[in-house]
Amino acid sequence: MGRSGIVRISNKSLRLLLCSAVLGLVLGWTVPVSEAARKSEAAAAHPSSTGEGVSAVDPVPQIYKRLSPSVVGIIGKAQGEKNTGLDNRYNLMHGSGVIITSRGWIVTNAHVIGGMRNATVVTADGKSYSVKEMYADEVSDVALLKINAASLQPASFAEDSNVRVGEKVIAIGAPLSFALRNSATVGVVSGSGRVVDASYRLLQSDAAINPGNSGGPLVDMNGKVIGIVSMKYSAVGVENTGFAIPAETARYIIKQLFTYGEVRRPSLGLELQESWSAIIGLPAEDPLTVTKVTSEEARKAGISEGDELYSIDGHRVTSAVDINELFKSYRPGQTAHLLMQSSGDIVQRKLVLGQGDPVVNTEEEDGGEDSGPAE
Repeated sequence: MGRSGIVRISNKSLRLLLCSAVLGLVLGWTVPVSEAARKSEAAAAHPSSTGEGVSAVDPVPQIYKRLSPSVVGIIGKAQGEKNTGLDNRYNLMHGSGVIITSRGWIVTNAHVIGGMRNATVVTADGKSYSVKEMYADEVSDVALLKINAASLQPASFAEDSNVRVGEKVIAIGAPLSFALRNSATVGVVSGSGRVVDASYRLLQSDAAINPGNSGGPLVDMNGKVIGIVSMKYSAVGVENTGFAIPAETARYIIKQLFTYGEVRRPSLGLELQESWSAIIGLPAEDPLTVTKVTSEEARKAGISEGDELYSIDGHRVTSAVDINELFKSYRPGQTAHLLMQSSGDIVQRKLVLGQGDPVVNTEEEDGGEDSGPAE
């Protein structure tokens, strides 16, 4: 029988087949790996907020870029300082502010400009302006400044006070040194509705706040101003506990200052004593005690020293802050109905509101070393 069923392969042909087989194996393994690498590179270049394990691009830089032109530095001499001596040139006060109109109105803190003279405003582009008009409300710690400028970039304020604890925020201002103006720090909202050493409820944040940040904005991740930085707790062992005036309160004060040049608050015409529970921050509904009747209208309403105030028009009040917050929607001359206890009896008093500030005596407050807020 012949050998026609046997195929002979030369050494040269065998080498070619082996090379082809090896090349096929190499290509078979390397193509999927290269494709996976390309997909990985594409994912890194275009991160997705919906992909598992892949975070969205941080919005902070873009928000800062948009808001920073609306933040100013404010600097001036301290009241009473003399203009003599070389060292005196450096004895200055400074703070921050937020542009609210394109034609030069700026909101800041009353304590920033209250003790300052020859105030100068420096915008983010480095231009300097002298202050032409100024209005301040020390009760709320809000002030307005006017500079002769046009085409400024005003900040956008949040429409409501629906602030969520834990949401990310940015503080922009001039901490410690005027040369550090328009610095940004990032944190979260630590609390809202805080009753601390202020006349209105405040926002609490752990964003780093230092002297000079006062008057600057606290901004949410929508690029809206949710508060005006006002103060911080400063003591050994205390870190990142700052406070801001909510946008809602700032808007109320700004409107009053624009309209009247002052804040015209309704007044009960009473000096009131807060309860021990309210002073130390315990959750309680203890009434306020009348320690002095200061207006004729309150006397006509039959209110006497020692009476206790429970509510105003059905709204429970336990502190001066409660009254101030409630009176944002009232005006002097309105009539309010007070639920009180007098000589052991629960009574209704009809009171025509005067104009002024609620006076609350809090002498029993414990002023420990870590209880005082500072700029």
